[in-house]
Amino acid sequence: MKHPDGMIGLTATDADTDLPAASSDAAEDFVITENVESELYEATVNGKLAAGLLYSRTGDRVLLLATSVFPEFRGKGVAARLLGGVLDSLREDKKTATVSCPFAAAYIRAHPEYADVVDTRFPGNPHGHHH
Repeated sequence: MKHPDGMIGLTATDADTDLPAASSDAAEDFVITENVESELYEATVNGKLAAGLLYSRTGDRVLLLATSVFPEFRGKGVAARLLGGVLDSLREDKKTATVSCPFAAAYIRAHPEYADVVDTRFPGNPHGHHH
């Protein structure tokens, strides 16, 4: 899985999954955008690209492939906030997710309120990608 230059791919063992999706720094400017051409949800913090979530879209289903974070943003809950925002958006748009990203799967396990977004027909296989 190719991650954007300089980003580190996250796995299920990364500790960010249990961090709250809410910002701990109210002054921080946290924005999620969808880069449709690259099939990448991007999180910027104060205008600087911090994290990305690679995806692939099939009809009303979005395959969550891999979550990556730049080293200086590791451990700050950026990936958790990105995933929470993406899952909220998918739910609002009446879309479902197939999860092959181990970090995303661990996040959903830690936040069962997002279980309804996971496609029951194609939930994914996040356990097949141990690092």
